[in-house]
Amino acid sequence: MSMSGAEYLASIYGTEKDKVNCSFYIKTGACRHSERCSRQHNKPQYSQTVVMQNMYVSPQNSAKSADGSHLANMTDHDIQEQFEHFFEDVFFECQEKYGEIEEMCVCDNQCDHLRGNVYIMFRREEDAVKAVEEMNNRWYMFRPIYAELCPVADFREASCRQFEIGQCVKGGFCNFWHVKPISQQLKSLLAKSSRKHRSRSRDRGGSRRDRGGGGGGDRERRRSRSRDRDYHNRRGRY
Repeated sequence: MSMSGAEYLASIYGTEKDKVNCSFYIKTGACRHSERCSRQHNKPQYSQTVVMQNMYVSPQNSAKSADGSHLANMTDHDIQEQFEHFFEDVFFECQEKYGEIEEMCVCDNQCDHLRGNVYIMFRREEDAVKAVEEMNNRWYMFRPIYAELCPVADFREASCRQFEIGQCVKGGFCNFWHVKPISQQLKSLLAKSSRKHRSRSRDRGGSRRDRGGGGGGDRERRRSRSRDRDYHNRRGRY
């Protein structure tokens, strides 16, 4: 049975066959051509997913020194620990202020349109809308935050499969997400926090008072006392 015109357009939406809509924007929430793209970037009015563009500044990609001398005293462990501080900071701040987070990832690409992008999928669309409205009036580490709703509905589809197995030939300039990994310990901490947040919202109606008090307990059980102290010092970054 042949498809109608509408059925055909629906079947190719967001694919390479779609000559109207940009498939990269739909899949990854970003496009290397930006507003100059020959295909449409239809920004959603409602979505569970938020992107904060170029928010994470990796020490390797920063321009503190042209010759990389600012990294001389930083080990790979130091860089990863700094990244996980950032990840915790953003995750807890957004979950406590806006709503339960289902997924969050940070891009480690080097291309301008993906570098340092933070993607957060909230459980509810209204929480994502609220996050965008408020985050665009905020700063992080002396830099303004640029947040918008994002069409990405499946983080796996947006991620580079070859990168995950160490075989991406395009390197940091790939147009699919190169997701910077976090430790299993941090994954467990965030999952535990999300379960508590869900239970608190269900049992107590998600009141602001209860939501504000629940995250602190997780922070107090961080990996070390020194990290606990450092986290509270970092609250001034926002």
